[in-house]
Amino acid sequence: MARPRNNPGDLADLPTELRPDRPKGDQIREILENLTRSLAVGTVLPSERVLAERFGVARMTVRQEVDRVVAEGLAARRPGGGTFVAEPRPSRMLASSFSQDMVNRGITPGARVLEHRVGAADDVLARELEEPIGTPVLHLVRLRTADGEPMAIERTALSLRRYPGLDEVDLAENSLYGVLAERWGVALGMVSASIVAAPPEGDDAELLEIPPTTPCLIITSAPRTASGEVIEFGRSTYRSDRYDITVAYRAT
Repeated sequence: MARPRNNPGDLADLPTELRPDRPKGDQIREILENLTRSLAVGTVLPSERVLAERFGVARMTVRQEVDRVVAEGLAARRPGGGTFVAEPRPSRMLASSFSQDMVNRGITPGARVLEHRVGAADDVLARELEEPIGTPVLHLVRLRTADGEPMAIERTALSLRRYPGLDEVDLAENSLYGVLAERWGVALGMVSASIVAAPPEGDDAELLEIPPTTPCLIITSAPRTASGEVIEFGRSTYRSDRYDITVAYRAT
């Protein structure tokens, strides 16, 4: 991630006053959005105090609009470093591999394995994987990165009856879906997923390097192969301040 630069956005390029016929908050948000698009990544934006004084509004009004621009991923905050123009957020197609999606965007994907163990599928997991109860299952938890920046924590379970030997693969160095395609001919088909916004759980905030109150995208999914078999069942936590999810669908 780019480090904030010490030269704040030039106030000379900002309006000197707000229009009386439009909500002040909407105008300030538009001004901030335009600033983030015109300034270089890492440039520090004018402070809330400076903007409040310039436009004659309460600092709370400015803070709310700064919060919205940060939530949109156009700006970011660093403790003691102010608010600065953020790098563009990677966007992932839901029906795609994280690694391949990042490579397609010129971003280097990475992974750190946090948990790698074999267990037996209980009745709930067996139902989700459409496998018999007691089927050997690989439980995998990885911290996913993009250009070294923490992006997501992926928790997933895969049937070792379908993919024998997968538990012996180094999934910190190899793409999961790349291995599945190469060894077992897996082609990603339909993805059914539930996406909710919620704060990170447990130690996830520390791993993702975000405040514990930052909303995240919690995605529960069971992707299938092109022939209809369940590939995995997972629940992942994505940083909403640095990540977009794109869903493609066909209207009928």
